[in-house]
Amino acid sequence: MGTASSLVSPAGGAGEVIEDTYGGGGGEACEIPVEVKPKARLLRSSLRRVGASRPGGLIGASFKSMASVQELECAAEYERLKKEYEIFRVSKSNEVASMVKKEAKLDRENKRLRAELQALQKTYQKILREKESALEAKYQAMERAATFEHDRDKVKRQFKIFRETKENEIQDLLRAKRELEAKLQRLQAQGIQVFDPEESDSDDNCTEITATGAQSEYWTGGALGSEPSMGSMMQLQQSFRGPEFAHSSIDVEGPFANINRDDWDAAVASLLQVTPLFSHSLWSNTVRCYIISTDETQPEVDIFIRNYSPKLQRICETKGYFFQVVHFPSENQSQFKDVRKWEIEKSFLVILLMKSTLSSCLLDDCEEAFLKNPEGKPRLIYRRIEEGTVGSDSVQQLIEQVCYVNKAKIIDHMGEVDEGAYEIANCVEKIIKQDILGYENTELEGKDLGNKEESTASEEDDFGDVLWDAHDEQEQMEAFQQASSSTCELGFEKYYERLNDLVAAPAPIPPLLVSGGPGSGKSLLLSKWIQLQQKHSPNTLILYHFVGRPMSTSSESALIIKRLTLKLMQHSWLVSPLTLDPSKLLEEFPRWLEKLSARHQGSIIIIIDSVDQIQQAEKHMKWLIDPLPVNVRVIVSVNVETCPQAWRLWPTLHLDPLNSKDVKSLINAECSSANIKLTKEQEKKLERHCRSATTCNALYVTLLGKMIACAGSEGNIDETLQQCFQCQDTVSLYRLVLRSVQESLPNDMDKDLMREVLCLITVSHNGVSELEVMELYPELSSALLASLVHSLHKMCLLTYGCGLLKFRHLQAWEMVRLEYMEEGQNISSYRQKLIDYFAMQLSQDRVTWRSADELPWLFQLQGDKQKLHKCLLNLFVSQNLYKRGHFAELLSYWQLVGKDKSSMAAEYFNSLKEYEKSCEGEKSMLCLADLYETLGRFLKDLGLLSQAVAPLQRSLEIRETALDPDHPRVAQSLHQLAGVYMQWKKFGNAEPLYKQALEISENAYGAEHPRVARELDALATLYQKQNKYEQAEQLRKKSFKIRQKAARRKGSSCGFALLRQRALQLEELTLGKDTPDNARTLNELGVLYYLQNNLETAELFLKRSLEMRERVLGPDHPDCAQSLNNLAALYNEKKHYDKAEELYERALDIRRRALAPDHPSLAYTVKHLAVLYKKMKKRTEALPLYERALKIYEDSFGRMHPRVGETLKNLAVLSYEGGDFEKAAELYKRAMEIKEAETSLIGGKTPSRHSSSGDAFSLKSALSPNVFLEHGQR
Repeated sequence: MGTASSLVSPAGGAGEVIEDTYGGGGGEACEIPVEVKPKARLLRSSLRRVGASRPGGLIGASFKSMASVQELECAAEYERLKKEYEIFRVSKSNEVASMVKKEAKLDRENKRLRAELQALQKTYQKILREKESALEAKYQAMERAATFEHDRDKVKRQFKIFRETKENEIQDLLRAKRELEAKLQRLQAQGIQVFDPEESDSDDNCTEITATGAQSEYWTGGALGSEPSMGSMMQLQQSFRGPEFAHSSIDVEGPFANINRDDWDAAVASLLQVTPLFSHSLWSNTVRCYIISTDETQPEVDIFIRNYSPKLQRICETKGYFFQVVHFPSENQSQFKDVRKWEIEKSFLVILLMKSTLSSCLLDDCEEAFLKNPEGKPRLIYRRIEEGTVGSDSVQQLIEQVCYVNKAKIIDHMGEVDEGAYEIANCVEKIIKQDILGYENTELEGKDLGNKEESTASEEDDFGDVLWDAHDEQEQMEAFQQASSSTCELGFEKYYERLNDLVAAPAPIPPLLVSGGPGSGKSLLLSKWIQLQQKHSPNTLILYHFVGRPMSTSSESALIIKRLTLKLMQHSWLVSPLTLDPSKLLEEFPRWLEKLSARHQGSIIIIIDSVDQIQQAEKHMKWLIDPLPVNVRVIVSVNVETCPQAWRLWPTLHLDPLNSKDVKSLINAECSSANIKLTKEQEKKLERHCRSATTCNALYVTLLGKMIACAGSEGNIDETLQQCFQCQDTVSLYRLVLRSVQESLPNDMDKDLMREVLCLITVSHNGVSELEVMELYPELSSALLASLVHSLHKMCLLTYGCGLLKFRHLQAWEMVRLEYMEEGQNISSYRQKLIDYFAMQLSQDRVTWRSADELPWLFQLQGDKQKLHKCLLNLFVSQNLYKRGHFAELLSYWQLVGKDKSSMAAEYFNSLKEYEKSCEGEKSMLCLADLYETLGRFLKDLGLLSQAVAPLQRSLEIRETALDPDHPRVAQSLHQLAGVYMQWKKFGNAEPLYKQALEISENAYGAEHPRVARELDALATLYQKQNKYEQAEQLRKKSFKIRQKAARRKGSSCGFALLRQRALQLEELTLGKDTPDNARTLNELGVLYYLQNNLETAELFLKRSLEMRERVLGPDHPDCAQSLNNLAALYNEKKHYDKAEELYERALDIRRRALAPDHPSLAYTVKHLAVLYKKMKKRTEALPLYERALKIYEDSFGRMHPRVGETLKNLAVLSYEGGDFEKAAELYKRAMEIKEAETSLIGGKTPSRHSSSGDAFSLKSALSPNVFLEHGQR
């Protein structure tokens, strides 16, 4: 028998089975240890294997019993394990159930905590907002409290000074009164009659007071007690003289000591109203030189253009002008007849170069330029003379006619061609200097302009604290002239009435919206209404601004507010530093508006056209929703689609589409200008077409008429009408206009050039000049460019503004952008072309206002911050922008670069240090000093006072080293440095600097120069800030006297010299033409000479005006009364009282019959006749006239109006002279109450004196069709 095939070895450990690897028989059976508990299946398997391997072997009884025990043990162990497993399972189940309960509990707790957290977050946000609101309210309250404290302290100081001054005056007057009464009694006791033959300072220019045979300038004993004396009353009255312009005589300010400020204001405004009479050449920013030449003189033309034109161009550039030479070659003379005539009208200077003959077309040009020159523009004739050569009869006749009218300078040259061109250039240079740049004749002799202008050009412009951009103002004047150029009224009468009602309505009233679709005629309506207001209401001050296309300079809100604020300052006759910070400007503008409204004797109307085109209009025009002074009205125009939602609740005047009658009249006007008459069938087609809102607006119909007029000259009206009828809006019609102009060009090259020019204008900031176009495209001749511009201008595509070519209407700009520049790549390429052009100018150190305007703006649009940063660090570019007041624009560029104020200041200062290393010579060092000064002023405006000191000190050091220490430019540096210290409230540092600047200015210019007055004003302001009011008042009085004397000598700094120059040109316009307009112009010229104290010349013009009005209007017309009144005032000034009395009585008789019994103009004449009677000692005749004038003024303006106070003072004088002392005292007391109210108003502490009712009444009277005001009809 064999043994088991597997053994359980004890050595193997418990439960380990070891297989028998030996196949031989034999072996022994081993017991399975009890400790090992094999599974029953394992044991059975082992036994089967033993039996199979050892057949016939015996199984012992011991093994059998062991198997049975083993099974029992296994079963017991199984039961035990089963129980343990069950216990384990139950416990785990309980644990799982407990965990589930805990999880559910935690979920509920988590949800509760989340809800509490959200509630806490909401509470936190609410508290945070409340905290921010509380802080903001706290800061606002602190600001209000500080302002209140400041105003309260100021009022306390002013009241203290006023009380002390009045107490001292009363004591002095009482003392003088007692002394004079004692003297008077002694003289009367001696039987001596006392009189004073001199004239007083009162309104009636009379102080002869001879009551009861004795002279007494004061109230008699006991009549007034402690009231001021009559002499004090006399001093409070102001001089009133001169022609009829304004009625108030309360304020003595203005350019002349003996001229009332309101008279002067009205005279300036009246003369400015006639500026539309001037042609474009007088306002254009381009010195346009038109050359007429023959084949014989072509060499001189070529030399002049090649050698001398660049120099003249640089001369004009330094003053902000373009120089453009226009010349049509002889072979093209007959092709461009209309273009040549247009160019002659535009040109400032026309030069004729000839030898012996002139062709017929040239003779026509010469006749147009030299014999039909109503504006007296400069003309030059160059005649080359050779021995043995005699000019043709036509040439001789032309020279004789030109010599007869004496309107041209003639150069006869007998030498080489080069010398002739040199003589022409010298003469042109002298004309430009005298007539454009304004240099005196003495400065021209023997000096080269290229050197002179660099040394002195900017001295006068830089002097002063007010930064004014002449280009912005000129752009607005041109925009107004262009908007009002249409001769068609388009049924605007009903809109005029609504605008007049707005002005006459009682305050407060919100701004009026003039709304309409694009091209509906909003600008035309406003400009025409402005002209009517200026004609019928000369006392109304109108401030206007016409916004151009989006993103142009005219649409920048900061520049608009700055311009309007400067206009308010100008009309206030105040020149003071003006902040350039945009946020502060928004605060300053309403204050200046309130200040001027309190002093102005009429309404103030602010008109902003296309206000919705302003960038962020609602944010920057928020002053529109603030309460305005009662005599201020605001009118804004908007497009219906783009009007801000918040403004739609304002009163609105909506422009309706044109009716069929207006459409027909407008088209017929265009056709009649081209001598074309439409058939009835064509008129019916036009009437059917122009029925929708888009096809019957003013611009669309105007373009349609121009297209028909052009087609009529070519004989294809029906074809053109069919093409026009397919255009259902203005943009599509503009596209048709553009294509028609393009088809009229002779070749593809000209068409491509037209496209290039239009695309350049589209991508530019403010347009491009003709000079820039010709430099960008050298293949473009001046003749071709002139022809192209003429065609586009005639079809309302292009216009001029500041010498730049611009789109006339926004729709034209949109059309070109859609037609030529749909792809963004085209826009970038044209922008890059302009960038390269202006960057080349900078690389040549040729920094002009054009490069400063365009280059940073183009970099901004391109998104090239690196190049923009580099451009801004060009010190001359930043200086140009700052000096022209483009402060906000400069700041926006730096913000785009990512620089704050401090880092910007540091970069500028470092750039200046680097630039200083390359400066050599006096000229470059002076230029460096100017740059340092500009940086200092810029930092001062930014509020970086500590950083502004260093550049200003450096500028002072350079000027003291390069110039004499007593040079005026050193005084300029001292003035600017002192201004920083004063703003910094370091008064101890500022005072010695101001005093030193004052001393230098007095030594350099004399004690009565305006710059001395400027230093006195600055020093007075410093003393006022230190509460040294007496010293400040003395300096202000001294400064005021200097300004009056200086203004009397050379006219006002606000444009009097320009007005005088234009007056002489207007004189040429009125010769030989009897019209109401020319009579009015003669009247204004007479007043202008009157205000210059040139009475003889004034008398000639006033007489001519009266004679012309009597011939044209009739001797009983109210305008004749104005001329009679003005002549009477002149004779009154010359002390020809008899003549003055006769003329005043004639004027009064006319106005009694023409005007209402209570009209202010009637009171004006009544009062002046009373003044004259008083001078002539006809007091009985004067007294009822004064009383009548008083009643009219009280009924018209209210009992507290300054004119009422003035008349009351005159009545008090008459009553005193008549012995009625109690009545005189009562009248004088009323007059003083009005005077004190006026003084408080001028201080700006009370609302405007114009009550809404009184203002409305005066305006309704002024706008009544039956009323003829002083300026007459235009």
